[in-house]
Amino acid sequence: MKKGYVVLIVIAAVVLILFFWIKGVYNSMVSMDENVSQAWAQVENVYQRRADLIPNLVATVKGYAEHESSTLESVVEARAKATQATVDPSRLSEDEISRFMSAQDELGAAIGRLLVSVERYPDLKANQNFLELQAQLEGTENRIAVERKKYNEAARSYNVTVRKFPNNIFAGMFGFGTKGYFEAAEGAAQVPEVNFE
Repeated sequence: MKKGYVVLIVIAAVVLILFFWIKGVYNSMVSMDENVSQAWAQVENVYQRRADLIPNLVATVKGYAEHESSTLESVVEARAKATQATVDPSRLSEDEISRFMSAQDELGAAIGRLLVSVERYPDLKANQNFLELQAQLEGTENRIAVERKKYNEAARSYNVTVRKFPNNIFAGMFGFGTKGYFEAAEGAAQVPEVNFE
């Protein structure tokens, strides 16, 4: 009879140890998944900040540079596409992030073309409102870089956790997949050609 109790106690102890270990692994993955989602929300937040600056920038430029209507229209169209591009935080795959970044890169290129065209309008370049918007836009681009870096760090930490053995077994059982990363835009590694002729 005593032997039976000892066996039951040992089995109960093993089951409890396994339960608490699996619970700890699962809760750790949930916390890290939430950290990735929170970092993604911050990325979207700063991209939205940039999109919110665009109407004021376009309105300011429009008052000075009426001949730039096609450039202004391309900025407005790119902004519309960028604000429509969203990613579900539970599906942060490489493809979803790439699709999101494609729309954001298109907006960035349109803003770049707009700012280049502004060089032809000295009155606009001296306009205080335009200068403030330009400074806010520059600050927002810096915030975007910082938040993308924070997201990549959170995603890396999460991905390492869900891919390590034996966590990968539980990650698969509980539906925790890896998250995608922000990567440099295509061609970003090429050094621009400078010609002073």
